[in-house]
Amino acid sequence: MTGSAGSGLLDAIGVPPGTRLLDIATGPGYVAGAASRRGAAAVGVDFSAQMIAKARALFPDVDFREGDALDLPFADGAFDRVVMNFGLLHLGDPERAIREAFRVLAPGGAFGFTVWASPDEAVGFSLLSDAIMEFGEPVALPEGPDFYHYSEPDNCRAALADAGFAETGAEVLHLDWRLESVDELFPAYRQATVRTGALLDGQSDADREKIEQRVRETAARFSDGAGRLVIPMPAIAVWGRR
Repeated sequence: MTGSAGSGLLDAIGVPPGTRLLDIATGPGYVAGAASRRGAAAVGVDFSAQMIAKARALFPDVDFREGDALDLPFADGAFDRVVMNFGLLHLGDPERAIREAFRVLAPGGAFGFTVWASPDEAVGFSLLSDAIMEFGEPVALPEGPDFYHYSEPDNCRAALADAGFAETGAEVLHLDWRLESVDELFPAYRQATVRTGALLDGQSDADREKIEQRVRETAARFSDGAGRLVIPMPAIAVWGRR
């Protein structure tokens, strides 16, 4: 699902052959790898040595480096395109990351990122949040932005404009979360993001069991009739040009 979003992001900003492209918070390198297949000179950067090792194993022809999204180890104007696929909400200071993306872009270059749509549309989130509201308790979470702040395209465009970007735009990417069975759903939530995992791990065993049971019950309406789940999870691709 995130791979499909990455392809949609590359389509949105345009990546002609020869493009110097930086993939921030590259994770296992899927977007950098996709850009390389399009003929880009792609570089992927991530703070996690484990993720960089995995990306190098998957895409040995792509240049992957350890680095901080808030202090990128690249010169001003080094890239024609910069992308971040669902990385923004993992950062304590997303506005600084956007400014860094602007700094390393050449004049006329474009930066694009993806975020999830609101829980009203990205139903996978509302399944969990509704169950936690019903059965859970407040938990102290790791630092990060309001999870749904960037689900509003106007907020995304404002953040880009504040960093100096012009010609901002956004489009919805219509994605589905496909799972082989409902048994995969709750473990996926616990591994989704640091804060989601902390929110669930911070519940008592009894409350967590109630939350999981409610999620399983409400997710059943997205069954395809053969036990598999197809849950609507649209994302938003946002971009700006320097």
